[in-house]
Order: sequence, then structure tokens, then C-alpha cells
Amino acid sequence: MAVDAVDLEVSEGEFVTLLGPSGCGKSTILRMIAGFESPDSGSIYLAGKDVTELPPYRRDVNMVFQDYALFPHMNVRQNVGYGLRVTGVPRHEIVPRVDAALALVELSDKADSQPGQLSGGQRQRVALARALVRKPKVLLLDEPLSALDANLREAMQVELKHLHEKLGITFIMVTHDQTEALVMADRIVVMREGKVSQSGSPADLYDRPENPYVANFIGTSNFLPGVIEATEGDTIVVRCGDHKLEVFRTSAEFRAGNTVSVCVRPEKVTLRDAGTMAPEGQNKLSGKVEEILYHGANARIRIDVGFKSPLLADIQLRSARYHDSLPVVGETAELLIGTHDVHLFDRSDST
Repeated sequence: MAVDAVDLEVSEGEFVTLLGPSGCGKSTILRMIAGFESPDSGSIYLAGKDVTELPPYRRDVNMVFQDYALFPHMNVRQNVGYGLRVTGVPRHEIVPRVDAALALVELSDKADSQPGQLSGGQRQRVALARALVRKPKVLLLDEPLSALDANLREAMQVELKHLHEKLGITFIMVTHDQTEALVMADRIVVMREGKVSQSGSPADLYDRPENPYVANFIGTSNFLPGVIEATEGDTIVVRCGDHKLEVFRTSAEFRAGNTVSVCVRPEKVTLRDAGTMAPEGQNKLSGKVEEILYHGANARIRIDVGFKSPLLADIQLRSARYHDSLPVVGETAELLIGTHDVHLFDRSDST
């Protein structure tokens, strides 16, 4: 079963991204909205109208495919106007609508070019213009940037976001690229095995993941096995091997003796200056530096704190605090983790 009882509501004008690995059901949802596949049960509504049984050409939606699906024997103008011609729009209406769509994607000067004469980014814009020229209520985008190289993909992320803001119509996009989703979407729907694992704003999903799967899929996370020793008001005390962490309580479900996964983002792990006291609200722990990986403006430090996997700490190299003062491989690093920067998950809920 590709999709299992998904209940998803998208507001008018919203930019929603369906995010997940291959085979999780995200493209199936998009194809059902477009009318290329039919659900075994349930209904699809567009602006309050049941369109479940309507064919694709009678739904007020349009789709941009992963490979753009341009006609190689037609020039740009003909490609963009094709959908209008086959639906019987009068010629005197087609020309200004095609001109307006090409102007929108800044390709007016390429109207007479063939698709084979265009760059990947330009072909992607032609596909967008062809979809938008019919003025759909919903634009569906199936991995629209996956065929582009890294630099062009980043530029097109911004362009698509600006295009959505300018048009104000509903965008629903499918991607497996977490960065793409975080940059572009108003709301991200994380899919797992045909079901919605979590839905929310990019900030919600990154800062407040509801389960290990989301914490692991959106960004990078450290996971440490732990046992709750005590709960004291708003504080949970967790024993992680030789380390004891105080965690701000966000759920009443946890009790002393529960086995948990302690989750913390690498950028929330900071280095403590030797011999200094840990500030209030910060946990201190230590470990041996295994490796330092240079990432340009940042460095990722892998630290052995006594578990099977090393703890990851991301350090900003341009920070005055860390300039020319990174630890050395093999030495002991003193670390700080804030009580509010830790997420606790039941250990039975695997990633």
C-alpha cells in the first residue's frame, strides 16, 4: 500500500512540501491530486468540490514533472501554449497569455528557441510557464529541481519561492531533499511508509520534532541511549552511560526508569573553555576528540563520549571564540549542552 489513510488539508495560497525517502508515498499523493491515479478509498476535494472521479484535464490543477516533459520538436512558445491549444482556447487569447507566462519566468527572449538549445534551468522555467499559463488553482511540482546541478538548484529554490509569493496560488511540491523543503515551504509534511509522520512549519519540524524519524530526517541529530533517573518539576534527570543530563520537561509521559533516546542537534553542542564553570541551564560532559571535519565556515567534531557512535558537535570557525582554538584529535574536549536543547523520545520508537 503506497499511501495509508492520509488526511491532508492544504490552505489556499500555501506552499506545502511532501518530504520523504523514495517509496514513502509522496509522489503517489501528488499523482492522485492531479488525477493520474485513483485512491482505493477516500475523497479528494478542490476548493470544496469533490474531484475524485474527474479526469486530470477537468481538474483545476497543473503539474510540473521531474523531467519537464517538453516537446523537443516545438519551440518554447509552442510548448507553453500547447495546453491552451488542445483545450480550445481561442488563438487571440493564447498569444497574450503565453507572452505573460514567459515574462513571468523571464524567458521572453527565448520564445523561438528549441528546448535542446536551453540550459537545464531554462527548460525548468519553460515547464513552469507551461503549467502556469492555464492559471491553475493548484500547481503540483514533482521533484522539479532534481535534474539541476547544486548551484543552479540553490538559485532556482529562491526563484520558485519568489514566484509563489508573487502569484499567491497554492503550490504542492514533492522532494526528498530536506534543504529544499526547509528553504521553500510554508509547511512540510514528512512522509514515512505511506503515512504522515509530522506536519508543520520548517522551524517546528527542525526545533520540535515529534519522533526520532523526523529528527533524523530533517537535519542531523545525535542520539544517545539513556534512562530517566528522576523527574523534578520541570526537569528530567537522565543517565547516559557515565554522563548525567538535566532536560527541560516537555511531556508528562516520562517517568523514572523509562528508557529513552536523548536527541540533540550538533550545533547545540558547544565547547567549554577548560577550567570554567558550566553556565546555569547547561549540562557539561567530556569525551575524546576522534576527528575534525572541515566544512568551510563550520567544522564538525566527532567526539567519543562512551557510546557506539560518536557525539557530533558543529562549531562556527568564523566565531572569535573558536578562531585558531579548536581542540586537537586525541585530546579531551569539555562540552556543554543546554537543558532546553535536548529532546527525549521513547527508545522503542526507532528512527
